[in-house]
Amino acid sequence: MIRRLGELWGTSFPAFWLLLAACVYFAIMAARLTVIDVRHHLLPNRIVFPSYAIAGVLLLGAAIAAGTSDGGASFLGVPYLGIVAGGAVLWVFYFILRLVYPPGMGFGDVKLAGVLGLYLGYLGWAHVFVGTFAAFLFGGLWGLAVLVSRRGTLKSSIPFGPFMLAGAAAAMLVLPA
Repeated sequence: MIRRLGELWGTSFPAFWLLLAACVYFAIMAARLTVIDVRHHLLPNRIVFPSYAIAGVLLLGAAIAAGTSDGGASFLGVPYLGIVAGGAVLWVFYFILRLVYPPGMGFGDVKLAGVLGLYLGYLGWAHVFVGTFAAFLFGGLWGLAVLVSRRGTLKSSIPFGPFMLAGAAAAMLVLPA
């Protein structure tokens, strides 16, 4: 994401500012949701649902303002559809996980997955896959640490939202755009 911001700084100031606003919103949303999910095991609709509109408008606006039809914001050759497709694919993936094993995944995680898919889809499919993998890796390592430290058992409930957010953030920061 940082590389994409750098590219936009030199080519399109409106796209740069829209993408920067999307990044700032992500950071604020992630911080709020992490605190709430850790404390209450809940990802509130009053934060997640508006995030679809805010992230969607900012990311689509940045893609349109940049005026490019290549890169991550493309799906099946249609410019900017990658943003929406990323959100839809992640939402469906997490929804299937919820259907297969309901106690293992809350519906708040499913709803959050769509928002994260918008951000990762803006950057490309590699980001969608790496962000999702990183979420499960971080969550699994945390679960292992909880078991090893004897602070929980295999039946312990662990909020997954913070790991989803961390995985998405890691993919946005580490992978080149």
